[in-house]
Amino acid sequence: MLIPSVSPPSPAPALLSPSRRNLLLTLSITWAHLSVTSPSHSRGLFRMPPPRLANRYFLVRSGESTFETAGVIRTNPVSKTSVDSGLSADGLRQTARAALELKRLGACEDDCWIWPSITQRAYQAAEIIASVNGVNYSRIVPEYSFLDARGLGSFEGRGLGTLSEVYASDSISADIKPPPITDGTPNESVADVFVRVTQLMSILETQYSGDTVIIVSPDSDNLSILQAGLIGLDLRRHSSLLFSPGEVRLVDPASIPEYKQPASAVFKCVNPPSCK
Repeated sequence: MLIPSVSPPSPAPALLSPSRRNLLLTLSITWAHLSVTSPSHSRGLFRMPPPRLANRYFLVRSGESTFETAGVIRTNPVSKTSVDSGLSADGLRQTARAALELKRLGACEDDCWIWPSITQRAYQAAEIIASVNGVNYSRIVPEYSFLDARGLGSFEGRGLGTLSEVYASDSISADIKPPPITDGTPNESVADVFVRVTQLMSILETQYSGDTVIIVSPDSDNLSILQAGLIGLDLRRHSSLLFSPGEVRLVDPASIPEYKQPASAVFKCVNPPSCK
């Protein structure tokens, strides 16, 4: 008579020791906490005006281009790397003065990063600044879109004197765009440029910490709108901060003034720098 075989009972699962269970539980809680850390603590989220800056910044407008010296507005990005968008003879002198001013201020004594627009005159300015201040060219970081000159639409090809019409519109609303044109030139409002320069600052504040960064723009509007954002000034008033060709400014968070509402009702703003 055959005796049916009986499978041996499955071994009981090994029990974790209390100390190991506690360790795994602690690790799980820690990982969950890290996964839900509030986004507000991320350095990558940059808001204007910033509560603090991780780096030291210098804002530089490049010298005049050949177009600007001739008194002509040229903002179409298609031509930004052309020879005519490069520094004129006057622009070279203005940029040389800017480079010497940065040296006087000790901008690159402990080394620095130079972030120019890829626009011809801005990149040429960056090379001059690097040469005068003894900065290795490997520390020049070309920027391909966030620092493009503000696109002025139908003002393209007109005289520089007509810029007063643009700034008159800016003072009414940061959302007013210059009239469009069919040649592909963007027509950007102050708010459009504000988005670009805020994105740039978000990258810089995330990528560096405790460094000096020199931002080189081909025009004034990038810088005046950026500075207005940094100090919490109504963006409609950015033209009061216009940069001359070759001008250098240090961004000093300690000197940011307390914003005061102007007397004029036109400029009333409850949430600077973004105001309607």
